[in-house]
Amino acid sequence: MEKKTVMVVDDTAFMRMAMRTIMEELGHEVVAEAQNGAEAVNLYHFVRPDLITMDITMPEMDGVSALRKIKTMDASAKVVMCSAMGQREVVLDAIRSGASDFVVKPIQKERVSEAIQKIFSGA
Repeated sequence: MEKKTVMVVDDTAFMRMAMRTIMEELGHEVVAEAQNGAEAVNLYHFVRPDLITMDITMPEMDGVSALRKIKTMDASAKVVMCSAMGQREVVLDAIRSGASDFVVKPIQKERVSEAIQKIFSGA
């Protein structure tokens, strides 16, 4: 798979670093990081990454709200939601709002790789 550009969105620095490491190990380039949904929406205008990994629970603007705003800007945006909450309703809301996939924390490299391959292979 060709190298993709990625924006990592999470309110904790530890999780952003963990996701950055996974993405780089998978051969992708992290071009931006955001600490909340509002920051992610603003950054998206400038970086237009191939993929966004988005935490759901964040201050200022949650991940599902940010997902909806980004999708209104760019309907083809690829967003993988990440959350420790395996709550069915939250997952369904994210998918209905346009999320490409969903990864449960603690994040596993194999699961992230599988999600990316599924998104970009069109499966």
